[in-house]
Amino acid sequence: MNGSSCQSLVMLSQPQPKKMDKLMLLLFVITSLLSEAFTQTDLSGKVMVFPKESSSDHVKLIAQQEKPLQNFTLCFRAYSDLSRAYSLFSYSTKDKDNELLVFKERIGEYSISIGGKGTSFKVAEMFPSPVHLCVSWESSTGIVEVWVNGKPLVKKGLRQGYAIEANGSIVLGQEQDDFEGGFDKSQSFVGEIGDLYMWDSVMSPEDILFAYQGSTINPDSPNILNWETLHYEAKGYVVIKPLVWA
Repeated sequence: MNGSSCQSLVMLSQPQPKKMDKLMLLLFVITSLLSEAFTQTDLSGKVMVFPKESSSDHVKLIAQQEKPLQNFTLCFRAYSDLSRAYSLFSYSTKDKDNELLVFKERIGEYSISIGGKGTSFKVAEMFPSPVHLCVSWESSTGIVEVWVNGKPLVKKGLRQGYAIEANGSIVLGQEQDDFEGGFDKSQSFVGEIGDLYMWDSVMSPEDILFAYQGSTINPDSPNILNWETLHYEAKGYVVIKPLVWA
């Protein structure tokens, strides 16, 4: 083999600069898109701000839930000056749009829906003011408990013996009237949400008080949703800001 042939083989075996540049750019774009789509981060001391009424802006939460739920506790903080109805937490499946829904009907009234059936809870509250809300449910008795700012409301019964389906869609900022969609501007949330945790068990009154007081939560304890290791996808006008009102 002569020298020119060897040189040609060497040149062919070396990466072409333009092709390598395009490949690197493509990898960078894919990595960036994946990073933006599914972010895992510690949101301690921060809130998600939904600045305006919308029929599209929302956050999708990625839950660590692989089997149907027969018990749960959900806690979070919210601050809004809306006087109309709005969704606080929407979990839908392909079979039911209101598999689990936490909804503010009006000032002083919340509703909880499980498996498409709902019940309401009345509370005396100042408006507008921040709220820490906890909701728990156990399938064996059907008892739903709602705690507002560390105080329990009257217990109600809902869906005794039911199991909440797994692999659904969790959305903040909108109510899902269809799986992952069907948003209605008039039910959208405008305000701030933070410190959101969810367990696959009914938490004790002491633990709920600890959550309300902002006490440190065992990082491994909230095994469905954890604000300190949250997987989420923000779509539209949603901003992360420091929590300044709790």
